[in-house]
Amino acid sequence: MTTAALTATCPAPAELERLLHRLRELPGQAREAVRGLTDAQLDTSLRPGGWTSRQVLHHVAEAHVVAFFRMKLLLTEAHPTVKPWDQDLWCAMEDEQQGALEPSLRMLEGVHGRIVELLSRVRLEQWGRTAFHPQYGVLTLRDFLVTYSGHGAHHVEQVVALRRAKGW
Repeated sequence: MTTAALTATCPAPAELERLLHRLRELPGQAREAVRGLTDAQLDTSLRPGGWTSRQVLHHVAEAHVVAFFRMKLLLTEAHPTVKPWDQDLWCAMEDEQQGALEPSLRMLEGVHGRIVELLSRVRLEQWGRTAFHPQYGVLTLRDFLVTYSGHGAHHVEQVVALRRAKGW
């Protein structure tokens, strides 16, 4: 890959710092979003027929562990295929419907620490590496960075919006 092509796949320094900052801040924002909520409130659906706040935060932690694993594969294997997973089936499991949030909040803190550490050390030539996803096609490391720096924030905002709407 040419230097120009590598530079095109590498986030600019300001963009990288902004996205890494979002990843660093997310675990605290997730913890704050559910602080003081009762079990009944955690088990209120965000929208009719949708996931609850409890399910959403378990999902974020699990999805970001999957993302970390995919990033490591991308950085260590030649164009790996990353396996899709059915997030709705995972969220339907009893551990997500009823499980305590603290382990998932700690998991989110740990995986975000690892993701930030990993991506802070990526060299220019590594940003050009790719993986194949059966649903989304070819993905770059930058794609994972952009996706997961927004993914968790989106879900945390859903929980915050429910709190506002319900006056919690």
